[in-house]
Amino acid sequence: MTSWITICDTCKRENWDPVAQPLTDGEILAGLIESRAEAAGVKTRRVSCMMGCARACNVAVQGPGKLAYVLGTFEPTAENAKAIVQYAALHQGSPRTVKCPTGNGLKG
Repeated sequence: MTSWITICDTCKRENWDPVAQPLTDGEILAGLIESRAEAAGVKTRRVSCMMGCARACNVAVQGPGKLAYVLGTFEPTAENAKAIVQYAALHQGSPRTVKCPTGNGLKG
């Protein structure tokens, strides 16, 4: 059953500088996740604001008939994108829900 990652593309971490970095932190993280998710067979979608601004960057992992998990406080790095996609792939492969494995880069 398909799972997907919803990515807030308007997330801006506290130190975001629009002059030095024209893309928001959320846009950068979304691009990093999207390139990895396609290869893993996980769908993605972007939304503008998940109402978690104090814990930017934010994503949600969800799928039909399963619990949805909202995760936050991610820096827009390749390592975090990889961990998010790995988690979503586990979610996709599970019949109902997935326990966050230890040491995969997620804070949960």
